[in-house]
Amino acid sequence: MQADLSPVIAATAQWLTCSFPAPGGALAAALCEAQARQAVTVAARLRYPTEMDAALVGLAGPGGSGRLDWVTGADAEGSGEAWRTWVDEVVASWAVCLLADTELAALAVSALTEGPVAAEFRRLVAPDEADRRAAALLRHPDLVAPVAGLHRSGLLGRLDPDATLVT
Repeated sequence: MQADLSPVIAATAQWLTCSFPAPGGALAAALCEAQARQAVTVAARLRYPTEMDAALVGLAGPGGSGRLDWVTGADAEGSGEAWRTWVDEVVASWAVCLLADTELAALAVSALTEGPVAAEFRRLVAPDEADRRAAALLRHPDLVAPVAGLHRSGLLGRLDPDATLVT
């Protein structure tokens, strides 16, 4: 199933790292990208849990980065880039929710994996100091709040379907 979601995961992670870049050099950029990719992978797997869901998003497309660019005030110059059409707004919103809250990230990862948190998502759920510095903008709750707020309630509903959501 991940292979079917790979364009969405790659484009959405790229959008996150372009919108909330790593302060520092190449190592910081790589660490930031790894964390973004882990968060987007978890969010995409939660959003599209079945092979049919993944096939439908592959067929219909995820919607693109237009609203996200508007919410973050991104420069419209890069909006013509083809990869932006594969950005999924909901997945991006859920991913920044996970990056800004490690407890929520651990809950999301445990919902996907049976048992303890998988080592493949360590940078997401248990970032060390280098990870935190590299993704300082991407993990800052106040900076990502406009994007996180778009679909946070949907993520919480997916993680706890029995909870009553208050609007």
